[in-house]
Amino acid sequence: MKDTLILGIESSCDETAAAVVRNKKEVLSSVVATQIDVHKEFGGVVPEVASRIHVENISMVIDQALKKANCTMEDIDAVAVTQGPGLVGCLHIGLQSAKTLAWAFHKPLIGVHHIAGHIFANELVTDLQYPLLALVVSGGHTELVYLKDENSFQVLGETQDDAIGEAFDKVARVMGLPYPGGPQIDRLAKEGHPVYTLAKPKTEQPMDFSFSGLKSSVLQFQARCERKHETFVPADLACSFQETALDALLSRVVYALDHVSGIRHFVVAGGVAANSRLRTLISEEIAPRYPEIEFTIPPLSCCTDNAAMIAVAGTIAYQHGRRSAFDIGAKPGMELVTE
Repeated sequence: MKDTLILGIESSCDETAAAVVRNKKEVLSSVVATQIDVHKEFGGVVPEVASRIHVENISMVIDQALKKANCTMEDIDAVAVTQGPGLVGCLHIGLQSAKTLAWAFHKPLIGVHHIAGHIFANELVTDLQYPLLALVVSGGHTELVYLKDENSFQVLGETQDDAIGEAFDKVARVMGLPYPGGPQIDRLAKEGHPVYTLAKPKTEQPMDFSFSGLKSSVLQFQARCERKHETFVPADLACSFQETALDALLSRVVYALDHVSGIRHFVVAGGVAANSRLRTLISEEIAPRYPEIEFTIPPLSCCTDNAAMIAVAGTIAYQHGRRSAFDIGAKPGMELVTE
């Protein structure tokens, strides 16, 4: 059986990435040009700056991915690219590059949903089993997604305000920690204890999420201490925030696992999947409750934005005969729907 080689391109935010993946499993190359050092000066991603840097990096990144995979565009079966969601200017750079390559070398073009890429990144670790439940946690997304099969997506719950990664970054900024804030909170929380009481997120629907109130609770706590001339331990505040946020997150996971029948596999997807405390809680406290369900937490290299995950999602689409027209555009608010 002939191998399937997919070139993946990702540029939805501040990472310019390209990768070549063989048969949905084997990463022949994965090149990522990060912009963290640039955006940390501003305390967050500046869309116009990110777009400009994508323009500077995209050709080099694609060239390196092909060279490291020891292949040429003639060897590639299709070009997969993030179509959305993301920052529109950033998406546009990757999309135009993918269109150009696909058109010039007469290859199929496949637009990929960014979150589908994060979910299917777990294919690089294990064979996914269906029905599957995915916890998507990143700077822009917090969702529980049910997959009856690899072509079916149903969002069971989502954040009503801030995504969990966004809340981590905002709390870190308030505490004076450098960008990106999520890893800084994770690191600092290891030195503290959850001794401060913060507002617990509440939602009307049992599988929805909310983190805006918790973020505000941290702001109010700091303001109250300042007003009363009281001191607090930053490590304890980071730990208290993280424990409250993750408890809210995982209580929804438990509800879904208890109430959605037939789930065979649970996976975590997105940048916040790199949080060490979240990984520990899922492995040591959640997974043992459900011995009949396989639990997969992706390696750190698969958590943050990369193009290998886009190539994997593109491979699945390619194998099912899905192709995109050359007039597709960037969709910054692209919804995750069944194809």
